[in-house]
Amino acid sequence: MLSQGGYRVLEADNGKDAIELAQNHGPVLIIMDIVMPGLNGFQATLRMRKLKETRDIPIVIMSGNKEATEQFWIDRIGANDFMGKPFSRHDVFQRVERTVYQNEIS
Repeated sequence: MLSQGGYRVLEADNGKDAIELAQNHGPVLIIMDIVMPGLNGFQATLRMRKLKETRDIPIVIMSGNKEATEQFWIDRIGANDFMGKPFSRHDVFQRVERTVYQNEIS
């Protein structure tokens, strides 16, 4: 979806690879799923917030957990935003643009 929208996308299948990609490529935004094999998105986000190379990259957490709340994820692990599944194409692009824009003016 993001590639079709003109964004350059890097993908990781697990949290460990996500951290390495972020450290090596310095993306402008990370969309982090919670459920991943090995190091999950919760653990990967916490580790990224401790690393100099990745601590300031905005992270949008996505989860299908209906009981998760935006404020919990933002406060607990330092995410910038939360997106519940399922989500529409419009929702994805709106959050991406808002998060990237807010980070650029901060």
